[in-house]
Amino acid sequence: MAVPATFFALFFAYPVVAIVGRGLKADGAWQFGRIGEVLTRPDILDVLWFTTWQALASTALTLLVALPGAYVFARFAFPGKQVLRAVVTVPFVLPTVVVGTAFLALLGRGGFLDELAGVRLDTTVWAILIAHVFFNYAVVVRTVGGLWSQLDPRQEEAARVLGAGRFAAWRRVTLPALAPAVAAAGLMVFLFTFTSFGVVQILGGPGYSTLEVEVYRQTAQLLDLPTAAVLTLVQFAAVGVILAVHAWAVRRGEMALKLVDPAQTSRRPRGTGQWALLGGVLLTVLVLILLPLGVLVERSLDTPGGFGFGYYRALQSAEASGSTFLVAPLEAIGNSLQYALVATVIALIVGGLAAAALTLRRPRTDSAGGTPLAGRLVRGFDALLMLPLGVSAVTVGFGFLITLDRPPLDLRTSWILVPLAQALVGVPFVVRTMLPVLRAVDGRLREAAAVLGASPLRAWREVDLPLVRRAVLVAAGFAFAVSLGEFGATVFIARPDNPTLPVAVARLLGRSGELNYGQAMALSTILMLVCAVSLLLLERIRPDRSGEF
Repeated sequence: MAVPATFFALFFAYPVVAIVGRGLKADGAWQFGRIGEVLTRPDILDVLWFTTWQALASTALTLLVALPGAYVFARFAFPGKQVLRAVVTVPFVLPTVVVGTAFLALLGRGGFLDELAGVRLDTTVWAILIAHVFFNYAVVVRTVGGLWSQLDPRQEEAARVLGAGRFAAWRRVTLPALAPAVAAAGLMVFLFTFTSFGVVQILGGPGYSTLEVEVYRQTAQLLDLPTAAVLTLVQFAAVGVILAVHAWAVRRGEMALKLVDPAQTSRRPRGTGQWALLGGVLLTVLVLILLPLGVLVERSLDTPGGFGFGYYRALQSAEASGSTFLVAPLEAIGNSLQYALVATVIALIVGGLAAAALTLRRPRTDSAGGTPLAGRLVRGFDALLMLPLGVSAVTVGFGFLITLDRPPLDLRTSWILVPLAQALVGVPFVVRTMLPVLRAVDGRLREAAAVLGASPLRAWREVDLPLVRRAVLVAAGFAFAVSLGEFGATVFIARPDNPTLPVAVARLLGRSGELNYGQAMALSTILMLVCAVSLLLLERIRPDRSGEF
């Protein structure tokens, strides 16, 4: 635990605590009265209300749209299922900036719907909600569908034999078994939409602001650190509660369930109803996921001189973008790949050690039925690893600038700062991917190796590593994809002469002009294709039970 704990203490807890301290301390004394002052301001209350209700609405819509897809992927076998699973997952690993750009091309001024039917939804809450469903569809399909595929269908069939109707059998047998997974998926969707940044910033316009957007505005534009610090604490408290409930739901889902091989539960659709359901899910994927991505590609090719690669060629020149870049935008691709590779290595080391520690020291109950101190510490450590997914990345990025500026950690001018911020987001995915596989390794194999004279290191190399190798590759792939798309922290710390792809897209969208817009679409398309190829490769090597994703 030492390495992961030190990493999180230095590069997560320290920057967050420092920026909160800057905002709430005056003359060396804490000014807690500022919390009440900020939280009673009408504009901040509006932000809190909008953040909460749009997250609830986004979660409800996502569950409504995605649960049929979870059933189809769990119970049906059909050609192209693996490819379709990868396509469904692509939006989840896309940077929020790219998601916002894709829906801007679909729903915005001069977008696909505007040209087709004169309909514009940008700067409306509907654009935000639809984009959130697009982004989180895979969370429900993967989390709920993963458990659904392992539930024995014979239990529901037995209820039907005993006289229950189809709906009654599903409600009384399958739904209670699925409820923890549905709750866990819903909580994760709520978490991601509650902390939404790029989507709201691009599609919502000045009229809508979530907590994360408001923290960015108060920090970067208004330099109001006290307000930013209070909002960071509010978001931190909300995320802590959500993660605690999520952990409880996951533990409940692991109890008293007899799981079977997913290959035994899927079959070809039968009857008109099942084929219609499969067709409906395919249509949903086409309209919700493929259409925005397709429009993104089309806009990147639609130049004033006709369809072509003019916007892509313009990426090779810094002058083509005016004063937006000190270097050619195309260099952002190389920068992002290098940063993401380094971040992936860091995330694998930190996340791999954390997963191993959680495997070897699983919480156990004592003779009185309670959880001993060691078990509670391990659970707390597990929860700590998830915090970067919900705590303001904007706060972390700005915290890097004000804390890592003096020896022995003077990193403000170092290139390693960006991979460190990206690795914070990648570590939770590494842990969640590797942990179930590591826990599935039979400890008696290690004991047998020890009896035969193997050292602990050799036992790990000869026993554990061959069994978890594919899970490590999947974890590396997800860490690479999410590192490639990290935006909230990177927007603060990426240097102007070394921009990343998401930062480059945001800068281009922030400037007027058809050429800047076209180049933003081109860069977004490149980033989308890299993520899609990564997901397709992961699907080919993914073990059957390598975590929720």
